[in-house]
Amino acid sequence: MADNPNPNIEEFAATPAEAPAKKKGVKRRIFLAGSALLVGGGVFGLYWSDNSARSRAKSLTTGEGEHNFLSWMKIAEDDTVTLFSPHIDFGQGTHTALGQMLADELDADWSKLKVVQAPSDIAFANTALVQSFLGEMSGYPGVIGALPAAIVGMLSRSMNIQITGGSSAVRFTGQGGMRVIGAAVRLALIEEAANRLDVSASELTTADSKVTHAASGRSLRYGELAAGAAGRSLSSAPTLKSRKDYKLIGKPVVRLDIPSKVDGSAVYGIDFTLPDMRVATIAAAPVRGGKLQSVDEAPAMAVPGVEKVVKLDDAVVVVAKGYWQALKGLNALAPTFTNGGHSAMSTPAIYTAQDKLREAGKPDNTAGEGDVDAGFKAAGAKRVSADFRVPFLHHAMMEPFALTAHFKDGKLEMWGGLQDPISTRARAAKAAGLDMGDVIFNPMIMGGGFGRRFPDVVEIIDQVALVAKQVPYPVKLVWSREEEVRHGTYRPQSSARLEATLDAEGRITAWRNDYVQRDNAEGEVGFIYAIPATSRRHFAYTSNQIDGPWRSVNSTQHGFYNESFIDELAHAAGEDPYRFRRKHLPDGSRHQKVLDEVAQRSGWGTPLPEATGRGIAIVESFGTIVAEVIEATVNADGSPKVLKAWAVVDCGTTVNPLNAEAQIAGGIIMGLSATIGEAITLDKGAVTQSNFGDYPVLKLADAPPVIDVHFIESDAAMGGIGEPGVPPASAALANALFAATGKRIRTLPLLTQAKA
Repeated sequence: MADNPNPNIEEFAATPAEAPAKKKGVKRRIFLAGSALLVGGGVFGLYWSDNSARSRAKSLTTGEGEHNFLSWMKIAEDDTVTLFSPHIDFGQGTHTALGQMLADELDADWSKLKVVQAPSDIAFANTALVQSFLGEMSGYPGVIGALPAAIVGMLSRSMNIQITGGSSAVRFTGQGGMRVIGAAVRLALIEEAANRLDVSASELTTADSKVTHAASGRSLRYGELAAGAAGRSLSSAPTLKSRKDYKLIGKPVVRLDIPSKVDGSAVYGIDFTLPDMRVATIAAAPVRGGKLQSVDEAPAMAVPGVEKVVKLDDAVVVVAKGYWQALKGLNALAPTFTNGGHSAMSTPAIYTAQDKLREAGKPDNTAGEGDVDAGFKAAGAKRVSADFRVPFLHHAMMEPFALTAHFKDGKLEMWGGLQDPISTRARAAKAAGLDMGDVIFNPMIMGGGFGRRFPDVVEIIDQVALVAKQVPYPVKLVWSREEEVRHGTYRPQSSARLEATLDAEGRITAWRNDYVQRDNAEGEVGFIYAIPATSRRHFAYTSNQIDGPWRSVNSTQHGFYNESFIDELAHAAGEDPYRFRRKHLPDGSRHQKVLDEVAQRSGWGTPLPEATGRGIAIVESFGTIVAEVIEATVNADGSPKVLKAWAVVDCGTTVNPLNAEAQIAGGIIMGLSATIGEAITLDKGAVTQSNFGDYPVLKLADAPPVIDVHFIESDAAMGGIGEPGVPPASAALANALFAATGKRIRTLPLLTQAKA
């Protein structure tokens, strides 16, 4: 193995996760920045250089008696290993999984490993993630992996990439970053021990943060070796452990974040306090795109504890000594807003506009293979079509937005939980008219996110930065639940028409999906079935709402479309839905194995009570294949009742089965909740929902009492786990209800169908 004479984390980005060759979606800014960098990488200069980043990372994180390795970890002389995670904790268990991956390759004592949040600084921009995303996006991971590490490092830092999302932490940062770092540092520790013990490195073994020479019985602790090892050249391509040698990867390790969340010592953004801090709350224009016309401040200022009313371009903010005083002051106001010209915008109007756009037949993007039109015209072909509609979906985070900011001596410091800390600094700096170097952001744990907390769709960053510049003390801006529901960045309202033809043997010969929404979903949503001719056409529609990523992004609506429709085709062919899917999957494929396993575990085909049905669905997203079976019936009021759920998952390698099971089960519940009752609707341009009373999330009593999750360990590239459990749930439930009632569900949520 070649040594790296100039060790830095960027070298390890050249050994990316085993990204699949298939194109998938990534954040647009990564793609655009990557294109620019590849043709002009030298323009970024010293500010973005490896040496500058490495030195800064060390100064930010390493104290006396501690020794830094590759920016991302340090070893203290008492053997404590600290990992700096670029990913934020919002309940997904990422910190524990990354710790397992690093500690396993390092052979570190798990009881002495700590995982802390990396600073929101470009020195900790996530190069391993960028390398892997670019490789996956381009379809040429080998080519991207061969790019000079310094180039990818500059890209990561220039674009402020510190994202938590896309089910990327374990499969990209863990696989392409933390495992490689752990293995390389372990080799350096062995080399240092060999020098001190005057033996060959091949005679040494490692375990529990010690290097041991079995022949002489001597050993040295990692803490004793850290200083010398930190000065050694590190391998840029160390050999990683094989599955049979794992000690922590694949084991159900208890999550590191749980104790503080149980005993209450964990501090969320909404809990955060500072001396002399004030609290503010806000009311924005009810119709997105509207502007503040006028507001009389006097009623709010008359409320005891209220100190200031701040007028923004499209909102009004009340600052007080506490939240309830601020809220009372806000409620005393009667601001007037314009409607931004969106008074005609409504949920029915959006669907009508989408239908007209599709009927016009001018797509913005097309994909697929084969001649679909010829397949539709083939003699003897049986043609089937269906129209589907899904509403805007809210993220329904348990913790509403709360950001604290303090502007003092020309600098802005902020505290809170968002999904990309470095980009949060950049957006705050722009809003406040400051250089990014004059902004500090302290990232905190989050009470849910699901894609809602990406800085590019979070207006509260701008709001708190502007308010902080107008008050002489720290201020925490809290969005009420009502504000958070009415001003979300929703999963898009979307519709689709699916058409397909069947031949005499019941095989699909041609398939077309014409879908309407803002963004093209083609790069994110895989089509898994082997069909001679397929076409997917996107028609771009934009409303006055801000569409944003929702857990599993476009895989949710397209999972519902595709897996509901293939069920309809099975019925049209007179075949069992499981068997029909199976014959359209490649023989011996991972997809067939996952489908077979979920059918077996759920007892597919065995008798059920009257008015009870089973539905099946299979979706691949984020490199992971998930098949689900739902068993359901209908309550007396027409609402669905989910009795049992099964999921079989192939994500390649499961790092922490305990947490992975929780993520899949949570994804199923979130998918069922959205399917059954959730919808954001518009009237006269404004959102009509305001809280959980009219945006009902699934209650514990209505969740399936049995959720069986099973993992198939395979040699496939590692896939994501946080999001892939969601997409199959909608179709599996809709298909189960058809089996129970004979009624097809093509419009969500289901409760609107029960009331129809």
